[in-house]
Amino acid sequence: CALVLVLFVLAALWPQLLTGQDPLAADRALILAPPGPGHPLGTDEIGRDVYARIVFGARSSLVLGFGAVVISLFFGTILGLVAGLSNRVISTVTLRLTDIGAAFPELVLAILILALFGGGLATATLAIGIAGIPYYVRVVRGEALRVRSSTYIEASRGMGLSRTRVLARHVLPNAVRPVVVIATIGLGGATLAGAALSFLGLGSPPPTPEWGSMLSNARNFLTPGWWAAVFPGLAITLFVISTTVLGRRL
Repeated sequence: CALVLVLFVLAALWPQLLTGQDPLAADRALILAPPGPGHPLGTDEIGRDVYARIVFGARSSLVLGFGAVVISLFFGTILGLVAGLSNRVISTVTLRLTDIGAAFPELVLAILILALFGGGLATATLAIGIAGIPYYVRVVRGEALRVRSSTYIEASRGMGLSRTRVLARHVLPNAVRPVVVIATIGLGGATLAGAALSFLGLGSPPPTPEWGSMLSNARNFLTPGWWAAVFPGLAITLFVISTTVLGRRL
């Protein structure tokens, strides 16, 4: 799974190393051409190489997934520490606001945000990131409460360390470490959510290659050109499975 993720990251950073085809070049004479020499995964409904579009589409898909996880992890960590280490009033207010966000399914909340602020890759990344914050708040708060009651925290305070130093040196690293591992699993879910938004036309604008938009374009041509939908779907599946398995192993 780690090797699969390395391959996807390589495709996102240096797609030219994996294909010499132009993902935007269309050939009307090769519309929905089946997999074969020159086009190992076939062509799409306007004659573009499916393999090249999957390789180049990894950048948009992974940027969205990574960006959303970073946003969720950053703000979720801050709010989780506030909820776990502050007084009862601040903690209660933070948790109630988190509950309001958690009441909406992540994808529905992301669509609501996109409806208010418009589509696009940056907005979709922000929307998915905001929708995932409540989950990280709960996890970080639980870890912070556990760490706060540990013996070594009491010993640090007994040695005269300031509250800020105890928080920065002992509580924060130990409370966040498990969350970073959980974020590996969340990366697959965020990427899948991004593909779903692109499938609905709310992600990367055409003709930018992106896995979700490739599925959306190919859904009307499943009978004459199944490969145009199957291979982008397989790329999404492999990425989600790899991140999930790797995260659980960690």
